[in-house]
Amino acid sequence: MGQAMTQDAVAADPVALVRRAVANELKPGNGAHPYRYKLHKVDNNRVTTKEIIETKDGDVARLIEYDGHPLGPVANQDELDRLNNLLQHPEVQEHRHKREQADSNRANEMIRLLPDAFLYHFESMEQGPSGQAVRLSLKPNPAFHPPDREAEVYAGMAGELWIDQQQERMVKLDVHLIDYVNFGWGILGKLYKGGSILVEQKDVGNDHWEQYHFKLNLHGKALMLKSLEFDTTEDETDFAPVSAGWGYQDAVKLLLTLKPPVAEPSQLSQR
Repeated sequence: MGQAMTQDAVAADPVALVRRAVANELKPGNGAHPYRYKLHKVDNNRVTTKEIIETKDGDVARLIEYDGHPLGPVANQDELDRLNNLLQHPEVQEHRHKREQADSNRANEMIRLLPDAFLYHFESMEQGPSGQAVRLSLKPNPAFHPPDREAEVYAGMAGELWIDQQQERMVKLDVHLIDYVNFGWGILGKLYKGGSILVEQKDVGNDHWEQYHFKLNLHGKALMLKSLEFDTTEDETDFAPVSAGWGYQDAVKLLLTLKPPVAEPSQLSQR
């Protein structure tokens, strides 16, 4: 990537690399070409596999497995009925898309704060998912003043950030909570020391970057009363591009044509 990517240059000013990587993550047009993929999710011991299709109107999903098994006939028909109903009610997809955009905007704001929220130190060069990557350690920057409640969580985080050497994109953020921290994200509360967050992404083809692994393990209390447990693992596979002009109806129609294996009633209890 040039002189700026030499180990000496990164070691002398690691935050400059982080700023460039953040700018690349937030560059307008990122993710403009939609993809389809499979999402395998373990969420508090509930295991699902979905086929996801990205569109200009937001993502559309079809559940194809539950607890590692194909859906039974009734559950499969429920999915078909849900998709057909979605096809007839664009307001449902519009509401979902607005929620996705709000979540994305919050995530982008957290990414934008990364260069200032932490102190970075060059550790080594490592093999990343798309080539050589710079491995940086990070710890809270005592001079950082969180602009909102969501950003307060950074004051209690430490870990590593990996950045792809060639494309200067983030390939791994692996952090853990080293202190009790307040948080927002629509639920006021406190997170306990010891939790962890792991996010990994890679180039899935044609310089298109997608998250392919996410693991969240956090514990805390909401409003100091209700216990919170976030224990989620997500793995994305089988990435393939779809038409950039597709609306959500196009995705629904494709998902309706899928012929996933369907379990016999005797093989799987209906859910």
